[in-house]
Amino acid sequence: MSFEVKHIEKYIDHTYLKADATTKDIDKLCEEAKTHGFYSVCVNGAWAGHCAKSLAGTGVKVAAVVGFPLGAMASEAKAFEAELAAKAGAEEIDMVLAVGWLLEGRYDDVRADIRAVVEAVKGRAAVKVIFETGFLTAEQIKIACVLSEEAGAHFVKTSTGFGPGGATVEHIELMRASVSPSVGVKASGGVRDYDAAVKMIVAGANRLGTSSGVAIVTGSASSGTY
Repeated sequence: MSFEVKHIEKYIDHTYLKADATTKDIDKLCEEAKTHGFYSVCVNGAWAGHCAKSLAGTGVKVAAVVGFPLGAMASEAKAFEAELAAKAGAEEIDMVLAVGWLLEGRYDDVRADIRAVVEAVKGRAAVKVIFETGFLTAEQIKIACVLSEEAGAHFVKTSTGFGPGGATVEHIELMRASVSPSVGVKASGGVRDYDAAVKMIVAGANRLGTSSGVAIVTGSASSGTY
C-alpha cells in the first residue's frame, strides 16, 4: 500500500549538526529551508542566533540541540545551554536524555534532568527529548516516553544520528502509543528519502529530523548523513 503526504516539507527539521560546520554550510541550510518551506532548521547552539537572523520573517523556526550528542552533561549545564539558545532565538530545543541514568534505572534523575531544561525555556521554546533508541529495549523506550511527558516535554525523539541505529517504524509506533496525543513524536536518524519519510509519518511521527530534506521533497538522491 502506498501513501502520499501533502506538504511533507512542514514535517521536516532541516538538520546540520557536524562539528566542522562553517558559516557557508549554515547559510546553505537556511537558504534551503526558506526555498522549500521546511518547518525548521536544527543546528548546534553556536549557530542559533545566526540562523534566527537569517530566517527572521520567513516562518522557518530555529531548533537547537542541547547536551548533544551524549546527554551525559550535568543537568544545570543542559539547562543553561538551553536558556542561551532560546535567548539567541531558538524556538525549539532538542535535548539528549541522560541515557546512562535511564539504563541504570535512575528514573527520578532522568525526569529531573528533562524538567530542568523544560523549566529553563518555559514559555519560550518547545522541548524535544532525544532517547538514542539504539541503546534501549522496548520497555525502556516506553519508560523514557512516560518520564519525558511527566517532565513537561513537548516531543519525544528517536536518536541523535550519532549513536547506534536510527529511527525505525517499530520504535515510532511504540513511542506514539506511549505518549498522549498532545505530545509529538520526532523520527530522526536515517530518514533520507521520501518513502522512508512517509513510513515514519504513517507510523505516527509528527516531525522528521534529517539532513536529507531537499532529497525528500524533490525526489533527488540524498547526500545527507543524518
